[in-house]
Amino acid sequence: MRIEADRALCDGLGMCEAMAPDFFEVGDDGTVVVLDESPGEEHRAGLTAAADACPVLALKVRD
Repeated sequence: MRIEADRALCDGLGMCEAMAPDFFEVGDDGTVVVLDESPGEEHRAGLTAAADACPVLALKVRD
């Protein structure tokens, strides 16, 4: 599994960081930083929820 972030779409609203702070943070430039691009499968449900919560659809969880 891998996490993809489209930083051009990101508005830095921080929903992902609030839901999964071990994997996302809003960087100094106001856009998402993925802290672990290849997390373990045990994190899928939480990461999918965080990606789905992104209001601008900047995050994807891929196989």
